[in-house]
Amino acid sequence: MAQPRFSRVLLKISGEAFAGDESGVDLSTTRAMAAQIAEVSRAGVSVAVVVGGGNIWRGKVHEEAGMDRATADYMGMLATVINALALQDALERMGVPSRVQTAIAMHQIAEPYIRRRAIRHLEKGRVVIFAAGTGNPYFTTDTTAALRAVEMNADAILKATKVDGIYSADPKKDPTATRFTHLEYMDVLQRGLEVMDSTAMALCMDNGLPIVVFDMAVPDNIRRVIFGEAIGTYVGRSVVTATI
Repeated sequence: MAQPRFSRVLLKISGEAFAGDESGVDLSTTRAMAAQIAEVSRAGVSVAVVVGGGNIWRGKVHEEAGMDRATADYMGMLATVINALALQDALERMGVPSRVQTAIAMHQIAEPYIRRRAIRHLEKGRVVIFAAGTGNPYFTTDTTAALRAVEMNADAILKATKVDGIYSADPKKDPTATRFTHLEYMDVLQRGLEVMDSTAMALCMDNGLPIVVFDMAVPDNIRRVIFGEAIGTYVGRSVVTATI
């Protein structure tokens, strides 16, 4: 029987992934994501998740319209809690135990973020969903994902997107764009590739934490990445930059 390449992962899911073709939370889309997570969790892989909130609230748009940046960011953190609860509900309807931990205290609906408790949940086979970012404005959910992955001793960050990897340009706008199979951290930073923000990328680089960018909309892709299939783009140390 094949063994997983990663035994503990941090899955980063954007808020837009919860929306499907609409805005808000699409339950069928959320169930489809939960089913992929459930499959790898049942295979014995520890799964932590960081969710975004862009399907509900886009802080940057409101900041540009004149809203205070910190206020807009806090509202975005609250939006991530809604997505986290939706994902938890979908997982538990499938019989997969899960816990939501928030960086902003909300005792009636979720646990506060406590690192040792989160690790213990993972050790017991529970999926842990981190919401409300870092609890601080001016930090993205990408940075949250990098921070929580390091804190959880994850083997990799799996960044679920709507494209099948990292490209040299936007493939929807540039038909000549090529997809990278492997990149080093500095390649991403120097090329200005929009994978994760520079703070998150630097944190991953400092801790030798690999990132795999892949298309989550393709059924079974989470399992394929975790079991070592060469899909998406791998960002990490000591690799050769290549395109296909």
